[in-house]
Amino acid sequence: MKVEIFRIDHSLPLPKYETKGSFAFDFLAREETIIAPHEISFVPGNIIVRCPKDFALLILPRSSTPRKKSLVFPHSVGLIDADYHGEKDEILIQVYNFSDTPVRVEKGERIAQGLFVKTEKIKFEEVRSPGEISRGGFGSTGQ
Repeated sequence: MKVEIFRIDHSLPLPKYETKGSFAFDFLAREETIIAPHEISFVPGNIIVRCPKDFALLILPRSSTPRKKSLVFPHSVGLIDADYHGEKDEILIQVYNFSDTPVRVEKGERIAQGLFVKTEKIKFEEVRSPGEISRGGFGSTGQ
């Protein structure tokens, strides 16, 4: 499958899969960004992507980022919809600095990963009753 991509800074490489078994590709920081302690900030991801029909792009944290950089995603996962690909729609990586010191993200540093997922539109059908006896929630199955 081919995906249309617009790269903003051509001094940085196109995204790539780092290994043959990788499902996600890495986003590289387009510019140096300083994230203040206990603040949310955006790191420009250098690309605009046109998602293929029936696909969405998930923006996921890299597993090493909290340990190496003291950064996490305040929203857990980012979602790029099919209609988010205009000239000003650079993918921004939202991060939270949970440390007590500023964090520097260098230009070209791998800051997040992207995963394309197949999607399907559904139609909601309202019913008069949920139908089943409640099984509980929030850990209730492991009583």
